[in-house]
Amino acid sequence: MSSIKFGTDGWRGVIAEDFTFANARIVAHAIARYVVRNEDARKGVLVGYDHRYAADRVAAAVAEVISASGTPVWLADKPCPTPAISYLVRHRGAAGGIVITASHNPYRWNGIKYKASYGSSALPSIVAQIEQELDAVLQKGVPPLPPRQNLIHPLEPRAPYLDALEKLVDWKRLRDAKFRFVFDPMHGSAAGLLPELFRRNRISCEEIRGTRDPRFGGVHPEPIEPHIEALRQAVCAGKCDAGFCADGDGDRIGAIDRDGAFINPHQIFSLLVWHLAGTRDLPGDIAKTFSVTKLIDKLATKFGRKLHEVPIGFKYICELMLEQNILIGGEESGGIGTSLYLPERDATVSALFLAELMAWHGKSLGELLTALHAEFGEYHYGRVDLDLKPGQKEKAIAHFSNGKLDRLLGLPVVRREDMDGIKVYLGEAGWVMVRASGTENLLRVYSETSKPETTHRVLNAVTQIVHEL
Repeated sequence: MSSIKFGTDGWRGVIAEDFTFANARIVAHAIARYVVRNEDARKGVLVGYDHRYAADRVAAAVAEVISASGTPVWLADKPCPTPAISYLVRHRGAAGGIVITASHNPYRWNGIKYKASYGSSALPSIVAQIEQELDAVLQKGVPPLPPRQNLIHPLEPRAPYLDALEKLVDWKRLRDAKFRFVFDPMHGSAAGLLPELFRRNRISCEEIRGTRDPRFGGVHPEPIEPHIEALRQAVCAGKCDAGFCADGDGDRIGAIDRDGAFINPHQIFSLLVWHLAGTRDLPGDIAKTFSVTKLIDKLATKFGRKLHEVPIGFKYICELMLEQNILIGGEESGGIGTSLYLPERDATVSALFLAELMAWHGKSLGELLTALHAEFGEYHYGRVDLDLKPGQKEKAIAHFSNGKLDRLLGLPVVRREDMDGIKVYLGEAGWVMVRASGTENLLRVYSETSKPETTHRVLNAVTQIVHEL
């Protein structure tokens, strides 16, 4: 029980070790206490789940715990992506939503995300209150009440969600472009969504890895290299114009260009900023998390938009979107939200806007990126995740915080930032950043420079330093 700890977006644990039915019920009990004390519990809580092992059974157990508090529950009758629950919470005016998912974590993990009444990640203030309730449940051993089955109702999560998404883009422009797409949900719960929207509007879209597989085909369900090699092969073999990929619960996006090149999340975010703030000239500021490309800074300046930078975690983007007019906000991991829809990440929405961007200009993603680089310069990003021994993460953070480190690979350290982890600027060449994962025993190392080989060398050098500490 002591292993229950909330990260940047809910609680996650290894199945049958930390993530057990008993612990899931404890977390659900804490959420129920929060809802009863701080929301209008009469509006009910929606509960969804993804394709992970026993997620449907855990969702049913969670629904029972919530119902025991006297709160009505609508339990999804099929797997669905996390953003579908977020949308339905807001659309139906529910008190909140719960999704049984570990997002992009490996198959051995599962977790619980809480979505607040505004239809997105719980703000840090809400997370703090849920954690207080969790402490009370753990310390006092508050016994749960018996479930009230009469308060549990079925929920069809996909149809209303798809209807809302269909209103976001210019379908005539997309049809006229005659592009052909591939969608790869990585055996996750976004399966079937984008192909259905494209089929409705007579646009060609094949799907791969669309079946439910709790092991995700033996691949880590995060839409980055090397996990999306199957999508690359499908795009190239089918001579398609682009491929889009979603993580295990459908809120993060990846993409493949028609020539097989991986379009990383920073490039996707940059393209969408260019499209929404530039081409479509929609109003609003831009927000990004601490590890996101500096190209966003240049785009914000180009289009006369205020740029907000926040710690890592979409909840911080969400908080800004609720308080201010933020047109688009994004994070390094492929989570992007816009004011045109919800203050929430959604891979399907991002894919729709990317397809619209391609249709608007009649160009491939690679051609569009070339145009961006020609105007703003090249930005090459990389990340490695280091699985370390206990204590090593702390040593690494301390090492890069230390003012005695004045050069790296002969490049001068000109300044540091510590908003979230430690970011070290290497002269005019770029930057490198180290940050401890909030949910796994990992140290994440990020870097961005003007040349791919420089980024690679920086990542290798930092990896070596960390392992020698």
